Amino acid sequence: MTFNRIDQENWKRKEYFEHYLQQQTTFSMTNNISITRLLENLKEKKYKLYPAFIYMVTRVVNEHREFRTGFNEEGELGYWPEICPAYTIFDGRSHTFSCIWTPVTDDFATFHAHYLKDVEIYNGTGRLFPKKPMPVNHIPISMVPWSSFTAFNLNIGTGRDYLLPIITAGKYSYADGEVLLPVSMQIHHAVCDGYHAGVFMNELQDLADNSRDWL
Repeated sequence: MTFNRIDQENWKRKEYFEHYLQQQTTFSMTNNISITRLLENLKEKKYKLYPAFIYMVTRVVNEHREFRTGFNEEGELGYWPEICPAYTIFDGRSHTFSCIWTPVTDDFATFHAHYLKDVEIYNGTGRLFPKKPMPVNHIPISMVPWSSFTAFNLNIGTGRDYLLPIITAGKYSYADGEVLLPVSMQIHHAVCDGYHAGVFMNELQDLADNSRDWL
């Protein structure tokens, strides 16, 4: 995977990057995403919600360089041309999980089929990372379907070096005739601001509202 290095001296974000990287400032934002129409369309097509969520998140992330900016294995700052989702799958017997990955294609039906195949192969292995090698250009995506939440925060000891977004969804709930999915985005302030987090949430909502166009 090609990695595009950033010339920090001539980068428009240089001052922000240096300031927030030194402070190790991360933040999270949680929104309720309406998935009413999405669920209707998924039911009609007999698709699952979780792979649809993974697909939507990955599409939004790949539209914006800020969400693809981080350090490579050599410690160089830059961005990947695209991101691959690394997502958790639950083992109902051991009550643990595994983290696997599936490349996202433009065609959702193809991704959904590959997702089902990967889950079938790697679920129940008892290993945290059973599918290797993990792509270096991945972001963590997970879902906590047992409980809804109004906020969600992860604490990473190496947060100074991890700049990519971390996305978590919870159990959906019902309010005023709408089905609401809590979605939390954790991001490093060195590469993203509140504006970018807002863009992510708004575009995720747009994909949910217009899911018939891509399902």
